[in-house]
Amino acid sequence: MAANLLQKRWGSAGTIITLIESRDIGIIGVGEGSTPQLKAFFDELGIAEAEWMPRCNATYKAGIEFAGWSDRPGYERYFHPFATAVDPFTEPTFFTATALRRRGGDVPAHPDPYFLATRIAREGRAPLAPANFPFDIGYGYHFDAYLVGATLRDFAVASGVRHETATIAEVSLDESGDIASLRSDDGRTFAADLYLDASGFRATLIEGALKEPHRGFGENLFNDSAVVTPTPLPAAGARAMTSATAASAGWIWHIPLTSRAGNGYVYSSRYLDRDDAAAELRRHCGLAEDAEVRHLSMKCGRAERSWVRNCLAIGLAQGFLEPLEATALHIVLATVKGFTAAWEQDDRDGFNAAIARRYEGIRDYIVCHYRTAQRRDTDYWRDATSHDRLSDSLKQLITTWFTGGDLEAEVHRQEIAAYYAPMSWHVMLAGYGNFPPDERARPLPASPVDLDAVERFVHGCALNFPTHAEALSRLSAA
Repeated sequence: MAANLLQKRWGSAGTIITLIESRDIGIIGVGEGSTPQLKAFFDELGIAEAEWMPRCNATYKAGIEFAGWSDRPGYERYFHPFATAVDPFTEPTFFTATALRRRGGDVPAHPDPYFLATRIAREGRAPLAPANFPFDIGYGYHFDAYLVGATLRDFAVASGVRHETATIAEVSLDESGDIASLRSDDGRTFAADLYLDASGFRATLIEGALKEPHRGFGENLFNDSAVVTPTPLPAAGARAMTSATAASAGWIWHIPLTSRAGNGYVYSSRYLDRDDAAAELRRHCGLAEDAEVRHLSMKCGRAERSWVRNCLAIGLAQGFLEPLEATALHIVLATVKGFTAAWEQDDRDGFNAAIARRYEGIRDYIVCHYRTAQRRDTDYWRDATSHDRLSDSLKQLITTWFTGGDLEAEVHRQEIAAYYAPMSWHVMLAGYGNFPPDERARPLPASPVDLDAVERFVHGCALNFPTHAEALSRLSAA
């Protein structure tokens, strides 16, 4: 991704981009999901969906379904939709409903009925608006990471990027402390003006050679491990959603590709050992006790600075926030695009501060998933929902919600809507049922929430969209 973006931005000026990949060091490919920013990336490069999606077993993604994060009746599951241009017709009504419900009013405040993307996913449709429906629909993708990597490598090489197969064994610094060169295990030397560290959790350049400190997020993001396995697609086929199902010490993802489903249990090794995690995943997927699984370790946190001397860290070398909201590729895009602008303006400090704020903002949203979840059935969930290790920003957001304040205004006041918009905060907090107990809800003399009107509107909009299977079939035939 970085090589393609740099080539597009700087290649015509004579900059030489070299991509070095190792045959001996694999990538973490488990069936991946993205946010809508990945579509913007492919659009910027001019790669049509028909060119890459069939090749990469890709499907569409309208959002994420959360199941089992709350045991409150009526709130056992909810859907976090990606934004659409239709939302302004229903979002204000949803915000009004949540505000009234938080203040004790008996109004329907579960998020699912209010958003078009939710209906698209639930009804097995694809988030592709036809020409006679002139509203932008945000969507992401599910895909095979190995195949997307190979596709982007081929596109980069065709665009003029040099590609080298090598395993880097040594990093040399010059007298000033900058990176002078890299040496591969077969004796070749690679020298450049600028180096991008995409070496994964090894962080070979940024942490290994340049000794940049790593800031861990383990105090409020407990999960540090995953166990993964593929399964066949269900008979109903792939729906345009990622599923995140809460488990005893974390959560389990289900990501549908055209060829298979990717499944993984993200958990904390402080509460569950790897064998028990594997057994829980197998049970969830309906697999035999000896079904093959893979174990992964994760390091949640970020490099203190992403741009140090003549090195930019990206991907897992830069940092990692657990995959609950599929933000990893989004951060890569924000990093590379922000970096090229900052490089041209010679604004290293401003860039590093902006990326740090983005990590902290996304981290807070993910932490809020756990802190405000409505389940207490294991030590993991009791600890995750009761600790006080929250940023001042997140404390204020949670306080605003539970005291009946204006959460939309608070998100804008803190200038964090660029990370997660007010809609996302409302959907998560309402989706768990974070309201006064139902028995205390009081009828309102005249409810401003006409859920029947919302239903007619959302249902009518959804009728414009093709089925997911039909949309994928069109891609394959293109």
